[in-house]
Amino acid sequence: MWSSSHHYSHSGGGGEQLAINELISDGSVVCAEALWDHVTMDDQELGFKAGDVIEVMDATNREWWWGRITDGEGWFPATFVRLRVNQDEPADDEAHQVQEDGRVADGEAEEGSLVQSSKDQMRTNVINEILSTERDYIKHLRDICEGYIRQCRKRADMFSEEQLRTIFGNIEDIYRCQKAFIKALEQRFNRERPHLSELGACFLEHQADFQIYSEYCNNHPNACVELSRLAKLSKYVYFFEACRLLQRMIDISLDGFLLTPVQKICKYPLQLAELLKYTPPQHRDFKDVEAALHAMKNVAQLINERKRRLENIDKIAQWQSSIEDWEGEDLLVRSSELIYSGELTRILQPQAKSQQRMFFLFDHQLIYCKKDLLRREVLYYKGRVDMDRLEVVDVEDGKDRDLHMSIKNAFRLCCSTTGESHLLCARKPEQKQRWLKAFVSEREQVRLDQETGFSITELQRKQAMLNASKHRAAGKPKATSRPYYLTRQKHPALPAGLPPQQQVLVLAEPKRKPSTFWHSISRLTPFRK
Repeated sequence: MWSSSHHYSHSGGGGEQLAINELISDGSVVCAEALWDHVTMDDQELGFKAGDVIEVMDATNREWWWGRITDGEGWFPATFVRLRVNQDEPADDEAHQVQEDGRVADGEAEEGSLVQSSKDQMRTNVINEILSTERDYIKHLRDICEGYIRQCRKRADMFSEEQLRTIFGNIEDIYRCQKAFIKALEQRFNRERPHLSELGACFLEHQADFQIYSEYCNNHPNACVELSRLAKLSKYVYFFEACRLLQRMIDISLDGFLLTPVQKICKYPLQLAELLKYTPPQHRDFKDVEAALHAMKNVAQLINERKRRLENIDKIAQWQSSIEDWEGEDLLVRSSELIYSGELTRILQPQAKSQQRMFFLFDHQLIYCKKDLLRREVLYYKGRVDMDRLEVVDVEDGKDRDLHMSIKNAFRLCCSTTGESHLLCARKPEQKQRWLKAFVSEREQVRLDQETGFSITELQRKQAMLNASKHRAAGKPKATSRPYYLTRQKHPALPAGLPPQQQVLVLAEPKRKPSTFWHSISRLTPFRK
């Protein structure tokens, strides 16, 4: 009645790949959990969100697997998923079989113990995987610190301390924290009865330490920029390769190694969710695992949000470069997020003159532009409003005493200390409400950024503006392109002679769909490549 539990973790390895295909051939259902969103417009590919469970139906190709979810089936990058630790789970209805006359079948006690031992084994599998991947990760961090950073510090003629900080971020701090974390895990590990191990408390005790990943993830784009610059200089290419060979590390480029901490912090919630699934409510670890899952989800969510924000800065720089007659400091000096945009009527006081303007609300500032009379997609910069100094006041419909005119759907941005005031009107009541909500969101965004310490570095700002001036968008790499010969079939069978494959070096998160705000901006001012 019970099939054995198969313990797999990382996708894509040669030995595991064979094992996966053997399982599929035997008729077993092999499931994988998505680490990243896979957004695709190709009807031969399978789109999914992080956390979705995918049934793997074919893993013959190392880089692209065939799978299905409820919405359909298709190809997807193997590096975007991790295989479930426990592939075969007991069906609840098999736990207690009852005969037709209502009597419990013989051997119920024996079956009950079988059920329990199977669940215990599944929890053991998850715990073993957490410890195994943690040990691999510690070795990985040690290799980077000892194999690369130590060697780089010996070559002051090639690397400054500032340069090393840009390339490696705070990875040495992460290494120190992870050593303390794995020590705590090993202490809580019950070697005689692994399923009784209590790991939840370890995550709770170290949750504050995991916050340092935010700084690392924030810096990671800078590291990629610096490494791509050094990759053009042969002496650095040879030096990094010599470091890798001396440390006997696998054949992956340095930028691939440096992506691992970004991936690791996002995997903890998946591992804890799996641990919670096989932890019965009466287990001493249950409440701690539940709390740890919540805590690590928050950490990963904060880091993912920061990552998304940093990806937006190129779009903001490109948008600014498309605006005619720009004046004053760059948007990125103070802002990193477009909150809302739309057309409003600006009422000038005291002459009550009205102007139609396009308004763009970013964190900290509101930019307004004028449309070109003939080329409506072209915008001219007309000014900005500092949101940190102003408060938003809802204005009732009716006659304005100072302007001696009737106004509708209006609100005012005003400063009590300087007397600065801006009267703005929307066309419809619902548009006005959307703007009022957007102003609340802007203040909330500013507050959160101050609490979490989010900011854009000078290097990131300069790089984004440089990219914009070259009229090219700098996006992050997608997974290796799906080979042309992988086509949609009911039962995919790959040709025997496959052309040589480009090795997948890093797990790259796919580009996310732009928000509706960016759609509206692109209609007005197309980003020129």
